[in-house]
Amino acid sequence: MSSAGFDFKQFRVAHDRCAMKVGTDGVLLGAWADVAGARRVLDIGCGSGLIALMVAQRTAARIVGVEIDAAAAAQAAENAAASPWAGRIDIVHADLTDFAPAERFDHVVTNPPFFDEDLLPPDAARARARHTSGLTFARLLREASRLLAPGGRLHTVLPASAYDHFAYYAWEQRLYPYRRTDVVTRRGKPVRRVLLSFEQGREGPVRHDELVLCERGGERTADYRRLTDTFYR
Repeated sequence: MSSAGFDFKQFRVAHDRCAMKVGTDGVLLGAWADVAGARRVLDIGCGSGLIALMVAQRTAARIVGVEIDAAAAAQAAENAAASPWAGRIDIVHADLTDFAPAERFDHVVTNPPFFDEDLLPPDAARARARHTSGLTFARLLREASRLLAPGGRLHTVLPASAYDHFAYYAWEQRLYPYRRTDVVTRRGKPVRRVLLSFEQGREGPVRHDELVLCERGGERTADYRRLTDTFYR
């Protein structure tokens, strides 16, 4: 990956004008989210368009990406237009609160802003993209619930430390977890990220498993390769 972009098997993501670059979190979510049979998918805070493009590769859905940053939205639109799925992806430059589509969505995907345990990054755009000062979990989930069709599903990736906080606000919106994958870099290491799926209006058991990314020698595990094989070169 370069600072200008990243080449996947079927598409390229330019991200030099985006605060958040292509990274493991987004790739994992785009490959993992349970979007089989999706008809309409919303990518909240779509950034470069990475997850929207991955969902487009995996489904026949119509996909809308919403992005508040003008430069990122423009680059996401360019990435979508250059992809094999240009006719199915629309990028909207808007504040999420102002976004009022004519039809709601059966799936929402989002790699949301979160408070990383490290120091705030110095770049203002990156800070806004990464931290909850601009889009809190409560507001994100309230808007996601508004935009989901009845029985719709929300898929996200979070720091493990943020799960309880996020799940509480999801519960307030009647979004209940049904699938969770704990992500660890190597076996025996602490869980740093969780991949999560929520369903609107139906509470039940949660399928819970673990994804290990790397073997001791640094190579990708078989599970990681299997998950991302159709994307990574």
